[in-house]
Amino acid sequence: MSAQPLPSNDNDVSIATIAPKQEAPTSSKKLPPPEKPSDVRRRSHVILSFWLIVLLLGLPIWWKTTTIYRADLPLEDMLEWADGKACRPVFPLRISIQATSLQDQEAQNLLRLTQHALDDLNDFAGHHLRLQMGDEKQDSADNGSALTIRLTPGEGTTATLDPYEPILDITYPQNTIPSPTASSSALATYIASQLRTTFAEEQATISYLLSTNSMPSEHRPLGLSPETAEALAKRTTRSLKYAPTYHLTFSLFTSGPLPSSWDIETAIEEYMKPVLDVLSPIHNFTIDTQVQLYASPGVQNQVLNKEDLSSFINAAEWPLSPSIGGAPTINFIVFVGNQTIASPSQEAAPTSHSWLIPQWGTVFLLSLPGDTTHVAATTLKQPLLTFTSHLLSLTGTPESGSLPLRLSTLARIRSADLLLRASSTLGSLARLAMALPSISIPSSVADGVTKTMSHLRLACDNLGGTEGLAHARIAEVEAERAFFEKSMVGQLYFPDEHKIAVYLPLLGPVAVPLVMGLINEIKAWRKRRRERAEKGAEKKGE
Repeated sequence: MSAQPLPSNDNDVSIATIAPKQEAPTSSKKLPPPEKPSDVRRRSHVILSFWLIVLLLGLPIWWKTTTIYRADLPLEDMLEWADGKACRPVFPLRISIQATSLQDQEAQNLLRLTQHALDDLNDFAGHHLRLQMGDEKQDSADNGSALTIRLTPGEGTTATLDPYEPILDITYPQNTIPSPTASSSALATYIASQLRTTFAEEQATISYLLSTNSMPSEHRPLGLSPETAEALAKRTTRSLKYAPTYHLTFSLFTSGPLPSSWDIETAIEEYMKPVLDVLSPIHNFTIDTQVQLYASPGVQNQVLNKEDLSSFINAAEWPLSPSIGGAPTINFIVFVGNQTIASPSQEAAPTSHSWLIPQWGTVFLLSLPGDTTHVAATTLKQPLLTFTSHLLSLTGTPESGSLPLRLSTLARIRSADLLLRASSTLGSLARLAMALPSISIPSSVADGVTKTMSHLRLACDNLGGTEGLAHARIAEVEAERAFFEKSMVGQLYFPDEHKIAVYLPLLGPVAVPLVMGLINEIKAWRKRRRERAEKGAEKKGE
């Protein structure tokens, strides 16, 4: 049987012919359609407009509303005042000589020799005593002199300072008048030594003030003795800071119902008012009085020892009236009781009935019969005289010399003190402005500095007189006001970290989209630029 060929499968051939050809899978993603040039420009314009608004409108408004205003201050001039370079303190004091018994030539020759003797004795160039011939019909206030010397012939050479007038009476023998050709004179030396003694306390006090401030070495006086410096330091610690007005509070403290009233107004008018009147060119005083019931275990003993005073003078527990009008208060207390203060060396021997509390006031222990209902003005004489003496100490009045001379000295000392304090405040303000560049300086501070420097210059030019004291007082007030300006002090405790903490939550959500949009737009622009460069290169290659 012969083999026959298998019939061909037409269906298989057709299937193989019709089946589509399968393509290999691709790994590339489908790209979005290209952006239209108009869309690209629109997006770029939107981003650019946002940044233009931020840069041209937002930043200037933010800068204007948040910039700390700093007025221009003459920092170099302020530091010169603080360092004592802008003003050399000089206290020229005029001393008038009245010598009616001498001829004009003899008087002029004596004045010349006395001036030479004064210049030889003076070791502080800032304190000048300048002699001048005076008129007998004029007093010291009329001719502008601090002291008047009245020369009277007599049997011996003596000097007496008038307790109620700034007058120094000197008697001299006729044979002590120097001849016209003499180069020295015993009388001239004696007058010079008396003047030096009269103004020794003033010169020492001014020297102490200048030495405790940052004055240049050429302006400083010679060093004071340790004893004198210690005494002046105690006086400075005891006295109150200068103020144009002081408030005086007079209190009657009693441990029982009696006494219930006192004639304090009459006592003040009679015993204290004269001193308040002579102090009026330097200080003003306001007065109030009160009666208080006060009892403490520490005051039951008849003799108060040192350990008892700690409970007795606890001023924090005393119901005293506060200061009126912001003026410093000086307290004068009359305590009715049998107590006396024991001597520090011998506690068994009572020696005092009053004591002064530094920078605060005075306490006077007044013994009265138990049935006293009213304290008369005559009974208050000794307490008021004590208060008057302590008031002079608390205001820094010198202790030596007649009262008018002590008060004129006080005016000159206060002028120097105020001038130095105002100058020091200017220096502190200048250093503060340089150390804290972020602190605000309002225009009121600049105006205060200008006024301070103007009045300081006038005070320096008129140092030693009442006009100089007035200008120094204004300068000190303006300097303190400028330094403690409220709007400026508030910026002292606002560091940069606080600014970051305030701005970051506000600007962060706004800045992130703007910055990211700008970055993306820059990347897209660079990509388009690269593609255009590649296409241009391909066309050149073809």
